Amino acid sequence: MKAVSLKTFARRVSFAAALAVFALGAPLVARAQEEGVPVVVDEVIAQVNNDVVTLSMVKREKRQAVRALMESRNMTEADATAEVEKNHARIIASLIDEQLLQQKGKDIPRLTEDVEAEVNRTLMGEGKRQGITTVEQLEAAMRAAGLDPSEIRQSLRAQFMRQAVLQREVDARIYFSITDDELQKYFAANREKFRKSESVELSEIFLSLAGKPEPDVRARAAQLVAQARGGADFAQLAAQHSERENNGVRVAAQSKGKVGRFEVPDLRPDLAAAIKNVKKGGVTDPIKTDDGIQILRVDDRAGSPEPVFNEQAVRAAITEERAGKEREEYMRKLREEAYVNVAESYRDVVLPALNIKPSATASREAGTPAKKKN
Repeated sequence: MKAVSLKTFARRVSFAAALAVFALGAPLVARAQEEGVPVVVDEVIAQVNNDVVTLSMVKREKRQAVRALMESRNMTEADATAEVEKNHARIIASLIDEQLLQQKGKDIPRLTEDVEAEVNRTLMGEGKRQGITTVEQLEAAMRAAGLDPSEIRQSLRAQFMRQAVLQREVDARIYFSITDDELQKYFAANREKFRKSESVELSEIFLSLAGKPEPDVRARAAQLVAQARGGADFAQLAAQHSERENNGVRVAAQSKGKVGRFEVPDLRPDLAAAIKNVKKGGVTDPIKTDDGIQILRVDDRAGSPEPVFNEQAVRAAITEERAGKEREEYMRKLREEAYVNVAESYRDVVLPALNIKPSATASREAGTPAKKKN
């Protein structure tokens, strides 16, 4: 396995890891062996029911965010770090929300098992793409690439649990609550969203212009079009005349000119225009390209440019539109029902990001939490 491939995979995964639970307000300490004195190694930023968010977790998230910005936006490390620091409070708030979602997921029957199965499928899928067939081999390759398999596995668990909780608790409720009347009204008002992309299967004859007078090539192309439209077998014409090459070998001798199936919106504008009114089995006029003349045959057409009502598609579109607001409302309720206690030095910046009033936190500290999860 190539280390760079594994590292690319790891960068797609957040490295958030679960830490042990400690009392809020007291630093996490370790004993310095040589000197026999306590040394602070971590700091608790927030208690979330019986879990915590620590400074090391925040730093880890920031490092991942910096690397992501450097790669996705081609930013310098200094610029990426400055951008991440602007979102310091939001990062802490997101980690608190993460804890709440993980706790909620543990309360949903079989969800933990489903998430673990998805983690295993994802890891083994990556392994197969790298030519690896066992978990042991994959973990060994990860370690050889300088990666920690347990961190990657834990981060995948967190991601999949978050997705699963929000999909089951929010998205599914929206999806199944939409009435038939809402479906019809939404479709009528958003018909353009439900046009099924048309796809075409194409074959080609390609004539190169390299070293040839263009009028001669055009004349030859016109003769081939006339033959194809006159009933000649297009596959045989392509095998005999098409000059498309791959590594110096004419490909049509084997492919008979077939080039595959394409979504019409994905075709080059000139090709889409050339086949627009060509029916199945029809042949285009010669098409001038940068390096030659191309003749296309439409072997098959599928789909329709007309809007098509599909209940599942309409439900999904409505759900997607409503999910953002409904998910935020769901998270607000989770925070209200939870015991969330932010360390005093962080409250002024973190509580506004969570939409929690300082007075609410103060009242929770004064008494026993209304709801505390194991």
